[in-house]
Amino acid sequence: MKWALLCLALAGFWGCRSAGQNPVLSTSSSAPDTSPYAMWNNGPSPDPAYFPIGVWLQSPNRAQAYQAIGINTYVGLWQGPTSEQLEALKQNGMRVICDQNSTGLSYVDDPIIMGWMHGDEPDNAQRQADGSWGGPVPVEKLQADYQRMRSLDPSRPVWLNLGQGVANDEWVGRAAPVETYPDYVATSDIVSFDVYPVSGIRKEDGENYLWYVAKGVERLRAWAGPEGIVWNIIETTRINSERGPTPAQVETQVWMSLIHGSRGIVYFAHEWNPVFREARLLEDDAMRDAVAAINAQIRALAPVLNAPTLADWGSVTVGPGDGPLAVLAKRFAEDLYVFAVAMRPLEATARFTVSRLSANWPIEVLGEDRALISNAGFFSDEFAPYQVHRYRIPSYFAPR
Repeated sequence: MKWALLCLALAGFWGCRSAGQNPVLSTSSSAPDTSPYAMWNNGPSPDPAYFPIGVWLQSPNRAQAYQAIGINTYVGLWQGPTSEQLEALKQNGMRVICDQNSTGLSYVDDPIIMGWMHGDEPDNAQRQADGSWGGPVPVEKLQADYQRMRSLDPSRPVWLNLGQGVANDEWVGRAAPVETYPDYVATSDIVSFDVYPVSGIRKEDGENYLWYVAKGVERLRAWAGPEGIVWNIIETTRINSERGPTPAQVETQVWMSLIHGSRGIVYFAHEWNPVFREARLLEDDAMRDAVAAINAQIRALAPVLNAPTLADWGSVTVGPGDGPLAVLAKRFAEDLYVFAVAMRPLEATARFTVSRLSANWPIEVLGEDRALISNAGFFSDEFAPYQVHRYRIPSYFAPR
């Protein structure tokens, strides 16, 4: 298949321009937009240097170990929250999104809770009392629960997680018609989803579907609208499969998410095959170290990721037969940042056209201990299948 020009025209959405166009780079203000979290007194931090990095349904006694790899949020507490769980998290300063039960409400003035859980995968078929599978949770029930939670505590957002049917139209477990998803999204303040391409979509070549992560983020952003907040959950183990993602595939999934507009990353750490391990992520040295490195880069780049997106930053072209790229551009201070990821398991030779880029301009390739030198108006780089590159063009916006 031949792929021509692909670029990201708006945060999280793809746009296309014909080869040969050289749009003027936006020079809009570098000041960050107002944080989407600023509306909640007890919600996620509105600090531009903050980016939510979570882990799903883990024991509070592991909070310190997760903090050591860059996790700053717990999402879900098993059969909780209980006072013991919340106090254990407080001891380590680990904030949590949890159910709004009576114990949770007794901590309504405590910032340890930063959001309320609002069900998990209500769009999937639901287990019935007789063991059979029925339809999805009715939207009307979710809407009523949302209104109740907001009335009891309007100082925190309500967080909803949807299933892999957001991205995978072949998912047999999806019970909600796709046209009802905007109604599900409307019952939350922060909406998330999970799709596990390698371990969970039940395809022999699941590693070829890493781009489902980006597809789901795109869909949620479209359904949530421009003011919506989208997070997503990333696989790190085999879960209940014979295979799981590699560290490189996890990096790809995370950066596909960020480039397409995800505002929060949550890692799934459990594994059931061959035996149950709640914190398999922590036990897998290679994966743990890779996730720690990914999180360190997200934290370092948080002010950039939270800055406004440049719609007219430039363009990228790839060669005939090459794989497509997704690209996100940001301005922070006087620097231009360009984040790019190969969206298919195909190599690509990419040419980034950036107006006003002088010849011999140094371009830092973040996290790779190398640099590029520009030609007049463009720079080029090579992408392996599913590879991520992050570029910083220093002083690009400085007066000339």
